[in-house]
Amino acid sequence: MAINDWPEDQRPRERLIRFGASALSDAELLAVFLRTGVTGKSAVDLGREMINSFGSLSKLFNASITEFSAIHGLGHAKYAQLQAVLELARRSIYEELQSNASLSSPQAVKHYLQLLIGNKAHESFAVLFLDTKNRLITSEELFRGTLNHASVYPREVVKTALQHNAAAIILAHNHPSGSCEPSDADVRLTQTLKQALALVDIRVLDHFIIANPDVYSFAEHGLL
Repeated sequence: MAINDWPEDQRPRERLIRFGASALSDAELLAVFLRTGVTGKSAVDLGREMINSFGSLSKLFNASITEFSAIHGLGHAKYAQLQAVLELARRSIYEELQSNASLSSPQAVKHYLQLLIGNKAHESFAVLFLDTKNRLITSEELFRGTLNHASVYPREVVKTALQHNAAAIILAHNHPSGSCEPSDADVRLTQTLKQALALVDIRVLDHFIIANPDVYSFAEHGLL
């Protein structure tokens, strides 16, 4: 049955307008994005198939155009629309971080990092560069590696921080394996970077490990 034939109070778009986006399931939110289903499947059914096929929203968002288009009813146009939505979300949070002191909005920092590197299949190491008032100057993905290792060079982090005239930085990397618990190597790297940056009077405010949907903060766990 097409969604237009459903009772009005059960239609995803109408429910979103009445109750807000948070009231909808993942499949219903995808249905609003898709707008229409395919023969024999409503948009909600198609949204549910997308989630089941990829296993999670994170994997869906990180799918290649070939993987995405393999599902009947999807194609290049829908892929482009989805990537545009994700990029708009990233830019919106980025603007929020630039217009406010980063430390006053820790959730915005986490959400931005989840969108920036949380969905990547490879390990990625990013740095947020902050001014003297902890406002975001810019962010960069400095290093990228295989699924389980990224080579991070302290000299390059220090060099880039000085180029941006940063007074403080926030470190972040993802764990594509799915566990956000830091390894011994992660802890050692954090301390090495902290010591190297201290020599040029740049503070390390936090180090986040992103394993969507989980985020681990070194500062919150007393590791800085």
